[in-house]
Amino acid sequence: MNLKKIKALTLEFLQIGLAIFLASIGLKMFLLPNGFLDGGATGIAILLSSVIDLNISIILPVVSIPFFIIGYYTIDKRILVKSAISIICLSLMIHFENFEPITDDKLIIATFGGIFLGTGIGLAIRNGSVLDGTEILGLFLNNKFGFSIGAIILVFNLLLFMVTALVLSPEIAMYSILTYIVTAKAIDFTIQGFENHVGLMIVSDKSAALQSDLLEKVGHGITVYQGVKGFGKKGVSASKEIIHVIANRIDIKRLHKMIDRIDPDAFVIEFDVNNIKGGKIRRYLSSE
Repeated sequence: MNLKKIKALTLEFLQIGLAIFLASIGLKMFLLPNGFLDGGATGIAILLSSVIDLNISIILPVVSIPFFIIGYYTIDKRILVKSAISIICLSLMIHFENFEPITDDKLIIATFGGIFLGTGIGLAIRNGSVLDGTEILGLFLNNKFGFSIGAIILVFNLLLFMVTALVLSPEIAMYSILTYIVTAKAIDFTIQGFENHVGLMIVSDKSAALQSDLLEKVGHGITVYQGVKGFGKKGVSASKEIIHVIANRIDIKRLHKMIDRIDPDAFVIEFDVNNIKGGKIRRYLSSE
């Protein structure tokens, strides 16, 4: 193993360690002292801990076992091993931490508990690990039956919160739903970061002027396709250039204003971009 790989591996495990620390803060300082749940395996563990009065540091690894059995047939073994180690470390961190609750305000507890827990889970996912087994279940059912992973996780958590309302109280269930929403948003934000991107496909009679401004004034890289306009009742009418550009979400209004200024009648399709690699992308938070 060369030095570059060692550095990358070390950074990966340091970030997973930070992820475990952040998740444990969310649980120990906010959620656990007040009985608030998150979704997934963590939520099941908190619920069982409240009902049978057993330390969550014991329950969490046990609850995760069925998910890891499913994961053995679903995900990469390296990810499975890292995830198992991460959950064991999270359980140990929860057991030995001596953090005291810092507030009794339920809204703050749900919000900041979700932020810390979600940031931890998101950071772990970015580094090829899982702190909650629900994603593994979702992936398994998606591969087996074609169900949406998001829909599986949503149904799973709705059932969990319904049980919480019956076993504990509707109030705790409602605050737990709020915690789950905040956690999910924090996970997305941590994984995607500040630089969310969207794509634009632009068809315009003033394609040359748009290309010039995109390249020279805005500084975006573009791709130009050759297309044909007019497939419909009138048949093919003319060839057209189609401009394809990837933009930072913060920049998107500026691009729309530029398009409206040059060609208000331009046909524009906007779509979300999940991941980008290579090419010339203007980084909003850098000097490039």
